[in-house]
Amino acid sequence: MEKAKISSIQLFSMMFIFDMGTALVINYGLSAGKDAWLATLIGTCIGIILFILYYLLFLQYPKLPLTSYARKILGKYIGWAVGFLYVLYFLYITSRNVRDFGDLLISSTLRETPLIAISVPFILAICYVLILGVEVVARTSEVFIVIIFLFGVAGNFLVLISGNMEFHNLLPFLENGWKPVLKTIPNIIPLPFGEMIVFTMLVPFLNEAKKVKKVWLSAMILSGVILSWTVSLNIAVLGVDVTEQATFPTLKTVGKIDLLDFIQRLDAIIVFTMFITVFFKASIFLYAAVIGIADLFKLKSHHRILFPIGCIVIYISLIMAANFQEHIAEGEKMRNYLHLPMVIIFPFLMILVSFIQKRNKKKAKS
Repeated sequence: MEKAKISSIQLFSMMFIFDMGTALVINYGLSAGKDAWLATLIGTCIGIILFILYYLLFLQYPKLPLTSYARKILGKYIGWAVGFLYVLYFLYITSRNVRDFGDLLISSTLRETPLIAISVPFILAICYVLILGVEVVARTSEVFIVIIFLFGVAGNFLVLISGNMEFHNLLPFLENGWKPVLKTIPNIIPLPFGEMIVFTMLVPFLNEAKKVKKVWLSAMILSGVILSWTVSLNIAVLGVDVTEQATFPTLKTVGKIDLLDFIQRLDAIIVFTMFITVFFKASIFLYAAVIGIADLFKLKSHHRILFPIGCIVIYISLIMAANFQEHIAEGEKMRNYLHLPMVIIFPFLMILVSFIQKRNKKKAKS
């Protein structure tokens, strides 16, 4: 691992931007209908439970990334295999985020642009920043979180005064009972709260290890509240039926702003916001993947493999689906087969094995 240090404020900025990611723009939690905002809040609470798993592992190995302590807990060979699965998982999610951003640009502004023309410069920019080091990514996040905040305040203010909001679209509360909400929660947990397991590769860089819990929880709770507000705003403006049918409902919501026939066509705010959030999210996943590879294969530096791995990410993002609808459908299929073991089962097993190992050591000493 490179010799770098991240402050608690920088880690918070990275985590908050990461959580916003694509969830800010896509159909998030809308299988719960008008109660999507409630499902999002409950999903945030369950995300906190997942954090406890990751935090317990961090407390035992505060100086090691996930790929390293997996070998200490599960053994040299099984731990190596699990660590490599996480590397593949990080690369796959990086590719999905690159594809999400490319599809958003094509559907909103660059309709005649080939997907590869967006993906290649996007990944090249990420690789360049990562070569400069994770500290550069962390410092940059401090600047862009302010920009996202200002964009968010401006966008919400303009939507509120535009007269497009109809709060009755959110009523009645629990129209179809708790069943749709409870069914939606498993879809919300992996994105983005479960995906935060990637930060188990970065928290060893934190210069104040005692603040991990405070930073992680505050970033998660704040982002959960904002995502809940965003989905309720979309439903209030568009109605639940239109919101469910829209590919990018937040883009459609902001696109309806028209004040005095002068302030309009503010879609660019959402596109630029998603560019920032997806750029950081993909950067964090790609960085975790390459330092994981360097750790597993005992490489002296991860810099030499950045661009080759970046090329692999571009290729995967292009071939994973023929169109955006197929891309979304594949993501839903992968939720149980990929996210569930990576964000819940493996961390729980490592905690369990670690607990048994500690208890056996205590018995041996006594």
